[in-house]
Order: sequence, then structure tokens, then C-alpha cells
Amino acid sequence: MSSFLAVAIPTEMAESVRSTRKSPKYGFPAHREVAAGRAPCRHCLEIIRLHEEDLLLFTMDAFYGLDVPPSPGPVYIHAEPCARFSGKGGIPEGYRGRLLTLEAFAADRKLVAEVRVTDSQEEKIAEGMFANPAVEYVHVRSTEAGCFLFRLERN
Repeated sequence: MSSFLAVAIPTEMAESVRSTRKSPKYGFPAHREVAAGRAPCRHCLEIIRLHEEDLLLFTMDAFYGLDVPPSPGPVYIHAEPCARFSGKGGIPEGYRGRLLTLEAFAADRKLVAEVRVTDSQEEKIAEGMFANPAVEYVHVRSTEAGCFLFRLERN
């Protein structure tokens, strides 16, 4: 069992984007289209099915509810409601073996470590980051696109 949980965006945020078609905090329009490339949903943490499912693209602060200054960037969610990821099981299956960047943060958003994962060792690297008692959470990003995927927190 992992010593950490994967944390998806809050359901309230996903529901708000779906109902208002606006990004939280910023009010920018959310864009709806059929998935045309790899598009990970930040709510259920599943991959939105290519050419089958609609997605919403919107601007989100990766540090929402955690710290300032904001760090806005583009993210996807399913256009239709989906169940929020439970957090259990460590790194979600659809992200294992992908090119990921793990960023470990301490208090006051101090970046303690950043590791680009290229060898399917994401669980081991995350465990190592959390071995440092100063680490409060870890951001997981796509190394290819640079976008925020989800957060890891101690279990």
C-alpha cells in the first residue's frame, strides 16, 4: 500500500465548470470539443476516450486552495459528469510508465525536489520524496506538455 494518495480536482470545481462553462477563479470561457489527442481528466483521473468523448478545456490554478501566488494552466475534464478518483492505490494506472515530472513542495510552496520520471519508477520516486518530512505534497505533471495532472498527499 502506498504511503500517499492521488488527489483529483474537487467535484464542486468540475461541476461548476460543466454548468457555467467558465474556469474557476479566472472566469475564462471553458472550451468543449471531442477528444482529439491524449486528454487526462483531472476529476476521475481517467484518460478521455479519443474521438469518442467530449472534454472541457479550462484554466485552473494548480495551487488552488493550497498557496499563492497562483500557477494557472490548461486542464481537461470530461464534459459529462464522472466520478471523482478515490485517491487509493498510489499513482493511477493510466499514468504509470508515462513521462511524468514530480515536484515535491514544503511549506510556503518551497520546491524541495523535482524529478523527471522516464523509467516507470514513479511510485518509488514519490515514496522517496515523502521520506523527507519537510515535503507536504507533490505535484505530478506531464513532462511532454508541462501541464498539471494531479497532486499526491501523505496517506
